[in-house]
Amino acid sequence: MNVSALIVAIVVIVVVVAVVAWLYTRQRRQQELRQQFGPEYDRAVDSYGGRDRAEQALSARAERVSALNIHPLTSAESSRFADNWREVQTRFVDDPERAIRDADSLCGDVMQARGYPMGDFDQRADDISVDHPLVVEHYRAAHAIASHAEHGDASTEDLRQAMVHYRTLFEDLIDTREPARVEHS
Repeated sequence: MNVSALIVAIVVIVVVVAVVAWLYTRQRRQQELRQQFGPEYDRAVDSYGGRDRAEQALSARAERVSALNIHPLTSAESSRFADNWREVQTRFVDDPERAIRDADSLCGDVMQARGYPMGDFDQRADDISVDHPLVVEHYRAAHAIASHAEHGDASTEDLRQAMVHYRTLFEDLIDTREPARVEHS
């Protein structure tokens, strides 16, 4: 075998190894993001129009939230918020639209108490999706119904559904366990 053939063979081997390593890293990253974000991963792929852009956005979310001081509630805070939630639910019978506004506000208060910044809705939902990927869709659905209610376009059944969505988010947020996070290397 001549020297140029040997060099070509070595270059081909190096390129193949590099491609295999790149594919492995990419697949591993995808699996980690799927595990961390659950159904939010597929939503992001649809929303961003492709896996690469979605994965970049999800990674950026995770990095942003990891820099925040997100913490569990104390048992006293959790208890106080639970009492407030019971009041909001009771209010639903007499004034469902107000109860929905109060439920949204209470969820925001819990987020803020846990250390989430209170930016616009999309930013809050993105932030919540990092540690609460299984309930962020409930937050989005509740918020959409609440927006319709502000314009008088929500039925009592819609408002009841919003209340169910807010309760699902609320219960997940007041849980005092540490959120599970995927470590990024």
